Amino acid sequence: MHEQDYLTNNSGIPIAENQNSRTAGPHGPILLEDSWLIEKLANFNREVIPERRMHAKGAGAYGTFTVTNDITQYTCARLFSDIGKVTKVFVRFSTVAGFRGAADAERDIRGFAVKFYTEEGNWDLVGNNTPVFFIRDAHHFSDLNHVVKKDPASGLHSPTANWDFWTSLPEALNQITITMSDDGIPKSYRNMHGFGSHTFSMYNSAGQRVWVKFHWVCQQPIEFLTDEDAQKLCGMDRDSHIRDLYEAIARKEFPRWQLCIQIMTDEEAAALPFNPFDLTKEWSKTDFPLVEVGMMELNCNCKNYFAEVEQSAFNPANMVHGIGPSPDKMLQARLFAYGDAQRYRLGVNHHLIPVNQPQNHVNGYSRDGMMRTDGNYGDKISYEPNSYGKWLQQRYYAMPPTDIDGKGDYYSFKCDDDDYFKQPGERFRAMTEAQQQRLFENTARSLHGVPEFIKKKHIMHCSKADEHYGAGVAMAIKKLEMSANGK
Repeated sequence: MHEQDYLTNNSGIPIAENQNSRTAGPHGPILLEDSWLIEKLANFNREVIPERRMHAKGAGAYGTFTVTNDITQYTCARLFSDIGKVTKVFVRFSTVAGFRGAADAERDIRGFAVKFYTEEGNWDLVGNNTPVFFIRDAHHFSDLNHVVKKDPASGLHSPTANWDFWTSLPEALNQITITMSDDGIPKSYRNMHGFGSHTFSMYNSAGQRVWVKFHWVCQQPIEFLTDEDAQKLCGMDRDSHIRDLYEAIARKEFPRWQLCIQIMTDEEAAALPFNPFDLTKEWSKTDFPLVEVGMMELNCNCKNYFAEVEQSAFNPANMVHGIGPSPDKMLQARLFAYGDAQRYRLGVNHHLIPVNQPQNHVNGYSRDGMMRTDGNYGDKISYEPNSYGKWLQQRYYAMPPTDIDGKGDYYSFKCDDDDYFKQPGERFRAMTEAQQQRLFENTARSLHGVPEFIKKKHIMHCSKADEHYGAGVAMAIKKLEMSANGK
């Protein structure tokens, strides 16, 4: 191997570890000293201006969230304090890989981001329409997004790059199975579930913490488009998802989603046969059933798309008292990356844009910067500590302490679990025969033109999940190739 093939950072320093983030113990949070991770994410956030690097095209609407069940035993967050309590929300749905002019009805993950304007500040629950993801360590985040964007040489999408990367990470099979299934092209944003995807935490007024997963259960029928349907629709209406949401709300057909949570204790997390903070894995609904929380209804369209949808900014680090992070490595990285991306894309004062403004009193300390449009805190002193009682911290809002379980090092998920195939197999066996057949054919079309060794690698992964899964994909590929060759 030539010297130029070895990885360094932008200062020429050799990179010793590019697979796993540096954490405090195998399950611990990411350490800020992982400067290579920070460099990768910070550089990635600045690759494109002015559109979002990912989730560039989307639709948005305002609505309400109403509490329907008491969960105060798990969280002291005030928005959940009383049954019947109503909180204003703004939701942005999006495609992930496409640019701002891309067609909505393409096979892709959909973003599902909810901003709660609570009395304690904004809570941003930023997720997707899938409960898992392709990767579980943020060192691969920029790589994933590079392969679903366009090839740097040709300026075209590269199925080879995409599938080479996906099949190089067997843990991606769970998400690949979802993407290639009916869920890969929802009929509209109104016809899909949503998920926080990551593991988060909740803590109550006594400081007792549980781990949680957030689910948005769609109250409209779950509907999808086939590849053939989507191809026709993309030719007729590239903005089909945006149009559907806007026109439904204009007709007063207000879409609704029920918020539910799964709950796991520390003891249950320790006994789980896989890492509960692994973003490529789901929690069993049998072992951790959904608990109803409340109902969200979208009932008000935006007045100006650019001002509200395009300039909306979401950050998973925006969590109100009673809700916190977990050691999920992907979530830990997003706590940095999303805020950093918004400061780059919209500016350091993006929180002053009306759609992003909290509804409660803000005393935010940061000053100056481009596009400062308020009073900039006037003549108030700009330092703390001070003798005048300004900028006082509020220890009441501190999260419970986080347990650390080891030395700071680069830990692989493999030290806990290298079973990449059980959950994709269970997902496959839960499908009907018709759904399985569409999965085979969708996968074959997506793999068309990809080198044979990459196809074989994916078939091998599918077969490890379920032998009929692998055989079905192999047969679909063979039929497609014979058809393309006129046989």
